[in-house]
Amino acid sequence: MAFGTPTFADPHSDYGFPRPKDVGVLAIEVYFPRRCVSESELEVFDGVSKGKYTVGLGQEYMAWTDDREDINSFALNAVSGLLEKYQVDPNSIGRIEVGTETIIDKSKSVKTTIMDLFAEAGNFDIEGIDSKNACYGGTAALFNALNWVESKSWDGRNAIVVAGDIAVYDEGSARPVGGAGACAMLIGPNAPVVFDPIHGSYMSNEYDFYKPRLTSEYPEVDGPLSVATYVSALDASYRTYKEKVAKAARRQNQSNIDGTHTTFSLDDIDYALFHSPYGKQAVKGHARMMFSDFLASPHSPKFANIPNAKALLALPHAETLADKSIERTFVSASKDSFAEKTDPGMACSKRLGNMYTASLYGCLASLLATVPPPELTNKRISLFSFGGGCASTFWTAHVKGDTSQMRQKLDLKARLDAMRVASPAEFVAALSVREKNHGKVDYTPEGSVDNIWPGAYYLESVDIKYRRRYVRAPVVLS
Repeated sequence: MAFGTPTFADPHSDYGFPRPKDVGVLAIEVYFPRRCVSESELEVFDGVSKGKYTVGLGQEYMAWTDDREDINSFALNAVSGLLEKYQVDPNSIGRIEVGTETIIDKSKSVKTTIMDLFAEAGNFDIEGIDSKNACYGGTAALFNALNWVESKSWDGRNAIVVAGDIAVYDEGSARPVGGAGACAMLIGPNAPVVFDPIHGSYMSNEYDFYKPRLTSEYPEVDGPLSVATYVSALDASYRTYKEKVAKAARRQNQSNIDGTHTTFSLDDIDYALFHSPYGKQAVKGHARMMFSDFLASPHSPKFANIPNAKALLALPHAETLADKSIERTFVSASKDSFAEKTDPGMACSKRLGNMYTASLYGCLASLLATVPPPELTNKRISLFSFGGGCASTFWTAHVKGDTSQMRQKLDLKARLDAMRVASPAEFVAALSVREKNHGKVDYTPEGSVDNIWPGAYYLESVDIKYRRRYVRAPVVLS
């Protein structure tokens, strides 16, 4: 299916369009570097105990790049892939929203670079700009796009949302939770994947993760506080979501959600997706949802085998945030549920590592690429987005149409398998090059173009005025 030029209506009557229905994802594309490193090999290289990264963090591989790629080239590749694979008419796009925390310029947005892809078609009338707050920026961008399509300002065209980052850390314990990738989504009405309107959000002022040093790509991270902030944000946003669902049901004079019970829970969704900075965090997030369900309905038969249930109910909430016994209990209790509802969306996380703003949407792409379309039809998906600092939202989506085209165009398993697993020494050397050249002016990147995918955009040079030039690698004909 191609997405062609829209037909515009009379601009003097709110464009003359009826209110759009079923707004969501029409198409989706994921871009990632050509190289990854094995976390098990990195354990040996770093001289840490076996399983520290693979078991303790739940990591398998991690994508990375040198100074030949940046967030601009990532965005160019994700959007060009979306336009080309789905035959999207550039003139059918009326808004582009970018979510990223990988900052090149304090003023000029990544979105302006993407506009090069629309110049030949003569489309310069595209609204939207960048959103930033750690890993949450992609969700802010998505909500902006959805709200535009559903507003009186909508002119009948579709929107594109881009979420992407290059997650790199200084040498030390945080480096294994890096990663890289970008996701582009075509947003419009009558979509196969439709986002539901109820959101449960939690925002607070925290210093768990932040980037005050503009001379470096490396963040300031308080690991224990970051984990506690993630958990508390999930608790609060999930609780708020459930409260809003209950209020909506009462407004509609309904006594329950689906005719069988009155409290929303994991039982009401078929797939649960999480922001996944590392694999184990998704496991813990899923377990925490089940713990929240337990607190809401402790006498439910499904919790009959939870040990020390009475003592757990008596604990103050703050004490539960870092309680390892609670974590172990509900990780064990939710093991089968995780395998059924969350693991099908983990392909990108396992291969690419932490993509920051793209992490959650890489999980969505993984789900669409992994589960056969007939099995996805009429299924409900929950999404939890989190960004340090802190911002979070829990909400849901429904699969209302055929996802076959998205699965076929993504071709995700084959593409992930085609990545080259490079040595830890090559990984460390590439990050050293990236660190050395960060913010450099009047230079040509050192990284080899051989590490760029055929047909992908990459950074060719930065001139004396910091202007960045991107070119496209030749396409290899088979």
